[in-house]
Amino acid sequence: MFRTHPRAATALLSSVLWALLLSGCGAVSGAPVPEPSPSGSAAVGCRAVMARLPGTVDGLSRTATGTFTASWGDPAVTLRCGVPRPAGLTSTSRCDEVDGVGWYSEEFTEIWRFTTIGRSGYVEVTVPAVHSPAADALVDLAAAVSAMPEVSACR
Repeated sequence: MFRTHPRAATALLSSVLWALLLSGCGAVSGAPVPEPSPSGSAAVGCRAVMARLPGTVDGLSRTATGTFTASWGDPAVTLRCGVPRPAGLTSTSRCDEVDGVGWYSEEFTEIWRFTTIGRSGYVEVTVPAVHSPAADALVDLAAAVSAMPEVSACR
């Protein structure tokens, strides 16, 4: 359903390290998720997203909430709002739409990472491979994520 997109070597290394952190390899389970620092319209949109987050995602209860982060379950499905544009995201990247929200998807060994496309700010959702299908989390988060203003449709 999803495919991996090419990216620069440094971006790949960063992505792999982030995926390892989230999957619990080399990190203590329950470790805090790094907080993004959005500004301007992205920060305004993120506040709206965070206010609408559900208590459960894919049947998992919320385990943590930060200013612009939240997680559900263990291993955790995580959401970070106001992240930078993914290095591999280009104008020709595939856009998968889930309940009206466009997503750029990346698959790693033990985790999926989804980042919104076409919104005034980037929202990132990581889903460990044990939670399958990974897109189920996106269905549960769509109503909240749609609070981030859309600037272009999924193509």
